[in-house]
Amino acid sequence: MYKKVLLAYDGSVEGRRALREGAKLAQLCRAEVFLLAVVEVSSIMTPEAGLTIPIELQTEDYRAILNEGADRLRALGFSPTSRLEVGDAGQKIAEVAEEIGAHLVVVGHRPQGPLARWFGSIGSYLVKRLRCSVLVGQTEISDDEFERLKPPEKVASAGSPI
Repeated sequence: MYKKVLLAYDGSVEGRRALREGAKLAQLCRAEVFLLAVVEVSSIMTPEAGLTIPIELQTEDYRAILNEGADRLRALGFSPTSRLEVGDAGQKIAEVAEEIGAHLVVVGHRPQGPLARWFGSIGSYLVKRLRCSVLVGQTEISDDEFERLKPPEKVASAGSPI
């Protein structure tokens, strides 16, 4: 069913939940896994508040987040293709999904305030833009259940849970 799964990952609690759910689906479908982290420029610069975080620092942080997500997937027996992009998260996720021919895109859900809901979520943007399936992962998958996803040889040498 799903042969290419794109997991958008930001290291947040919601992102980890989506990573688990997406990994479980990818394993069930024996799909190829792509992991994407997006450094959002809008979240880096807020000149009106007098705060700007250098893009290099944000990029380093997101590279570490991406590596951590890829390590978690490798522990499950995947060989993920990892990618770091800079720009609008929704737009970059859509571009990468189209480029790789994703069959499923998995994103997390972060509760939003009234103003953010007015402008729309990344999930709703992706549903409108993409021609593939989009999953907004919210299912809580326990550590025990997730541990059972690991290939038998990985279970004996289990590291930290996702």
